[in-house]
Amino acid sequence: MNSTVLGYVASTAPASSLSGGFGGGRGGVPSLPLGVGDVIQISIFESQAGGLFIPSDAGSRPGNYITLPNQTIDRDGTISVPYAGKIRAAGRSIEQVQDDIEQRLANRAIEPQAVITKISSRSAQVAVLGDVNSPAKIQLTEAGDRILDVISEAGGLSAPAVETYVTLQRRGHTARVHYTYLTKTPSENIYVYPGDTVLVDRERRTFTAFGASGLNGRIDFEETSLSLADALGKAGGLLDSRADPAQVYLYRIVDRSLLKQLGADSPKFGSETSVPVIFRANLRDPSTFFAAQKFPMQDRDIIYVTNSQATELYKFLDLVGSVPATAGNVSGDSLATRNNIRAF
Repeated sequence: MNSTVLGYVASTAPASSLSGGFGGGRGGVPSLPLGVGDVIQISIFESQAGGLFIPSDAGSRPGNYITLPNQTIDRDGTISVPYAGKIRAAGRSIEQVQDDIEQRLANRAIEPQAVITKISSRSAQVAVLGDVNSPAKIQLTEAGDRILDVISEAGGLSAPAVETYVTLQRRGHTARVHYTYLTKTPSENIYVYPGDTVLVDRERRTFTAFGASGLNGRIDFEETSLSLADALGKAGGLLDSRADPAQVYLYRIVDRSLLKQLGADSPKFGSETSVPVIFRANLRDPSTFFAAQKFPMQDRDIIYVTNSQATELYKFLDLVGSVPATAGNVSGDSLATRNNIRAF
């Protein structure tokens, strides 16, 4: 592990983007046309009483209009207006439907004016699922709603932010980003569109430590980014009595392109796109400490700290000492040798 390797590894750290995947960060507020399932209310105004809808004796009324019963846009995408018939509504704006109603009633009513109010919308909804406090379908507004807006409407996160990822699914395409990166990068907080699905999922990021370290086992990251130096610290550091600081290894599955950049022999791995790689850190070299502070850990990395050669010799001598010997002096000599080494 050196500065050259560090440059390639740091530059190839995995990253994803919502704005890059959908380009929504460069667009404006999405339009929300009427759609199947929407419930609307239609009011029709006439310029004076005595027309099609307003009787001649309606002078005492507060206005020359009637309000039709609420109706749901049917599966055919149409609504029904008296004396105007079936009118296509799905996929059209409110203004377009209003104009259509007015044109159809122009020869029957007195200067008709139509006003449509959207009571509820089922066509302009976003599903927010996963590790949020209140998973639900969120109704979008004409003002525009972004990723963080709909997550907030769903009650916010129910898992630690540092372990949470946000996935956006739209028309067969998917993009995924870390929640912390989403909150720190405004361009990633893109507008959501009707029919989108926002999946919030917790991914426990861990690494595993083995060998001559203070702790062995599976250890949580517990933070957004973790360096090799931080990981060794979390694992309790290197045991002075056992560890060989020159032989600290990190095991990782990497993309094959990284091997090509490092000049490694990649053809022998055949057609595999991901290959296992072992990085070695010589902590006897002071410069390696600086590299370890910048070397990024990834989920499921394995750290192995080897035992020193003296420790392996101790193990051998203990084994010899525990085996009954035909000659009594064998075990005695081995014990004496072991004690002398320890004294040294």
